Amino acid sequence: MKTRTKLTLAVVAAIALIGLSVLASMLSHGLSARDQPTAIEAVLARSMRLLAMPRSARTAKNPVPLSDEVLSEGRAHFADHCALCHGNDGAGRTGIGQNLYPKAPDMRSDQTQSLSDGEIFYVIKDGIRLTGMPAWGANTAQEDRETWSLVHFIRHLPHITREEIEQMNRLNPRSPRDSAEEDEEMRFLEGEDVPAPTQEHHH
Repeated sequence: MKTRTKLTLAVVAAIALIGLSVLASMLSHGLSARDQPTAIEAVLARSMRLLAMPRSARTAKNPVPLSDEVLSEGRAHFADHCALCHGNDGAGRTGIGQNLYPKAPDMRSDQTQSLSDGEIFYVIKDGIRLTGMPAWGANTAQEDRETWSLVHFIRHLPHITREEIEQMNRLNPRSPRDSAEEDEEMRFLEGEDVPAPTQEHHH
């Protein structure tokens, strides 16, 4: 038997074995999103992400020079678009981030920081199938520039300061309820009479 045929059969057998293992795990644990992905799922996901990513994307260099202005733009964009799942500090410790499957990663960790600039850009722009990571941005030069600015900010996350996080808190999207509560607090601090909040009932 030729070497190439043997290699092909070995690859097919490995894929089949992994598939059976994932199926067995699903049958024993169900489809709950509360569980952590198994080690096999994690390895398979990383391998598939690498295979699905064009080599040109993996080796792409950030064309946007790093500057305080670019970092500020990336920080504001992250606070407005990304922090809901990833948190202002990138740790992923948010209500949504922790209830995704798989959970939102800690972007300060080696697992993210060891990715190339091109890989981070590709993940932001095109997303990752079968996860909570959507594709962001249109195929325009301006959108790509904003995404490259985000790449710079993600590189900065392991060194983010308390002051930066406080700045981002003010930029995070607010729900109508949050805005109403903030308005009431401001009016109270300014000496206005503010009616007591109504009691909410939860079922």
